[in-house]
Amino acid sequence: MTLFFRPLAFCCAIILLNANTAGATASYARRPEVQTFIAEMHDKYGFDRARLKRDFSRIKPLPAVIRAVLPPRDPAIRSWQEYRARYVEAQRIALGLRFWRENQAALAVSSAQSGVPEEIIVAIIGVETIYGRYTGQFGAFAALTTLAFDYPNAIPETAPARAALFRHELEELLLLARESQRNPLSIKGSYAGALGLPQFLPSSVRLYAIDSDHDGIIDLENSPTDAIASVANFLQQHGWKKDGPIVANAQAEGDKIADLLKQGIAPRLTPTELADYGVTCPDAPAAPAALIDLVTPQQATEYRLGFNNFFVLTRYNRSSFYAMAVNDLAETLRRAYR
Repeated sequence: MTLFFRPLAFCCAIILLNANTAGATASYARRPEVQTFIAEMHDKYGFDRARLKRDFSRIKPLPAVIRAVLPPRDPAIRSWQEYRARYVEAQRIALGLRFWRENQAALAVSSAQSGVPEEIIVAIIGVETIYGRYTGQFGAFAALTTLAFDYPNAIPETAPARAALFRHELEELLLLARESQRNPLSIKGSYAGALGLPQFLPSSVRLYAIDSDHDGIIDLENSPTDAIASVANFLQQHGWKKDGPIVANAQAEGDKIADLLKQGIAPRLTPTELADYGVTCPDAPAAPAALIDLVTPQQATEYRLGFNNFFVLTRYNRSSFYAMAVNDLAETLRRAYR
């Protein structure tokens, strides 16, 4: 969920960030909460206490990571057209077509095995990293440690839950590093600890990543074949239905639309049932769907129906804007490919 803050709240966040950063020790190793985490990793998984303490002593809080999770100083109203334009644009289209052609064999295999269309896999990698051009240069261990133990209290609505999530991902990163025989300090990723071409969090790497090129290594950073298969597997495991509908254009009007939108984006009602709320979509298949509102300030809201496969895309990223941008980029690539 996107949070919007008034300027005063943002200033308070910056003050707390500066205070937290200034008060932090030179490393994390001496902090009681980190020592508790080390003890838990030893007791649950047999990690060596001394080695973990040494690793934590080698990193410091990353203020840039905290700044990245803070709300913007001047939050703008959500705009679907601006969001879409960032992802369905000339560079991603050209690079996406090239990526598709260069990896056509791997995409065909993964699509056949998972039922996920090739263009959807290509679009996700394009939206996430522009086909590997921006995978992140933060030390994943330091970034996740910062978020696990210094997530800003200036975001009270999400701080406890988000800090717990990042603590879990830190645990998963350490397990992943041990399983892949890598030094956790050597792993690079985004400010949130997302890794490789598909930007999987460590838990998703461990659950869904595949060594599709059969070289004995799951390599989401340098192997497009592994990344392609892993994206397809993620979507399949989250319920993707082969040849199932994704979205359909719709019209919506009337007093019941607000109540319908409050029901969320999980597909529950058929188009016939949605018609009782003032939603029309003559060509929609008779499958459960949800009404998706794509808001642009000072313009009429665009509506679409989101079916099961659209909801699956939101498991990759919980934003309906994100899932719709993936869908639209995929459609653009499909029409242009060959």
